[in-house]
Amino acid sequence: LPLKGGLRSQVSAALKEGRVTPTELCQRCLALIKSTKFLNAYITVAEETALKQAEESEERYKKGQPLGILDGIPIAVKDNFNTTGIETTCASNMLKGYISPYNATVVQKLLDQGAVLLGKTNLDEFAMGSGSTDGVFGPVRNPWSYSKQYKKKSVPKSRSESEESNWVITGGSSGGSAAAVSSFTCFAALGSDTGGSTRNPAAHCGVVGLKPTYGLISRHGLIPLVNSMDVPGILTRCVDDAAVLLGSLAGHDPKDSTTIQDDFMPFELPNLTDVSKLSIGIPKEYHAPGLSSEILSLWSKAADLFKNAGAKVVEVSLPHTRYSIVCYHVLCTAEVASNMARFDGLEYGHRSDMKESTEIMYAATRREGFNDVVRGRILSGNYFLLKQNYEKYFVKAQKVRRLIANDFVKVFRSGVDILLTPTTLSDAAPYMEFIQEDNRTRSAQDDILTQAANMAGLPAINVPTALSKRGLPVGLQFIGRSFQEKQLLTVAKWFEKQVQFPMIQLEEVKRHDSGVFQHQKFFSFS
Repeated sequence: LPLKGGLRSQVSAALKEGRVTPTELCQRCLALIKSTKFLNAYITVAEETALKQAEESEERYKKGQPLGILDGIPIAVKDNFNTTGIETTCASNMLKGYISPYNATVVQKLLDQGAVLLGKTNLDEFAMGSGSTDGVFGPVRNPWSYSKQYKKKSVPKSRSESEESNWVITGGSSGGSAAAVSSFTCFAALGSDTGGSTRNPAAHCGVVGLKPTYGLISRHGLIPLVNSMDVPGILTRCVDDAAVLLGSLAGHDPKDSTTIQDDFMPFELPNLTDVSKLSIGIPKEYHAPGLSSEILSLWSKAADLFKNAGAKVVEVSLPHTRYSIVCYHVLCTAEVASNMARFDGLEYGHRSDMKESTEIMYAATRREGFNDVVRGRILSGNYFLLKQNYEKYFVKAQKVRRLIANDFVKVFRSGVDILLTPTTLSDAAPYMEFIQEDNRTRSAQDDILTQAANMAGLPAINVPTALSKRGLPVGLQFIGRSFQEKQLLTVAKWFEKQVQFPMIQLEEVKRHDSGVFQHQKFFSFS
């Protein structure tokens, strides 16, 4: 079961040659979703519509008129993107049962290119969190918890501590999408990334997670968290596949005024053979408190890999990094407070039965609909936006954000092409350990290495690099210049080829449904 996908080179070719049909592909993914249900990666599985889409795709292939590389390819979408005919919940009581009247632009673009939408994936409520443990549908389990690699290394402390309590988190908030890609239930998935919500779970689940430049992909139909930082993210099993998806999603959208005006030219990634012209920056501030020695050593080895291949590797400084998490917290909660005002029980979503007055109904709706994390962020945000606090917190944070963005500009102007940093401080934590700390503390720790790219609007990608001593995935992050996705992905592809990240060996699934896995070679993921 090779982990490295190949939509362009393998799957699309197999479909064109008729070695596998879109319906067979869809049925196998649906069977895998059922056999990996315990991962809780999906909130809604759209079996009927997916099979219908696969049949339509099959007709096109029979006529020799596929719509492109993505025609007939099963994909999954995080449950904070609007989808017509399929519930969009944001993993919250506030939107349980809500069906949007329109598709998000990214979803529409995928469907227009013949992709098969399998379902909606699990997340932290309203994408606020870094573990995918805080949604109303329960936590997502990391597929690596059930891998041979992890089981070999993790010996239960006692008999009672079975594998039931030993499983590890996926990271978040796009944990469902990362788990779906990692466990082979789809070929690619959409996540969202506000402070690291695509790269963080990608690192913990051993998949590629791309956060594009702000404005390159439309946010229309992505339920907003922080408008000035949100971007749709792409999760795939290899860098080439991320480029395929980026090519089909990027470009101007008249429905989103923050998208670029120019048309985006999709690109095929070249095979980089010579890195001697590259300058790789190593930001010293990313040697953050809490960074595990294992990840530090991996980071050094990666820098040496570039150096030995002839690239110029330089230590750089991003001096305002240490203020970024506090600055991010102020800006994030302020925008959250503003965005969450729309959930008032009047137009859509949950409405409380307490109807003595509009005020009572409004307050009760929000109390019943939002969890503590969302309510906490609304309270903080409104505090920062109070007339007497606005200058002191919000305006000051905006100024610091500009300084953080300027740090990156200076470094890239100095001749550095790409920055190489860790993605996470450590490998995935066991669920029981993760929930000992509250969401805010966890998010502040887990976003530390990823959120600066959101504040500066830069493209960044997580590339799975190695397995930790515990047999869990560890990833490294590459940050590129604004709108230079091609360069960023080309370097990431070179690095991916050098490190040869091992494939996941899923034991549990074999037990659940060995039949499905026997065909896997047939539609070759590699």
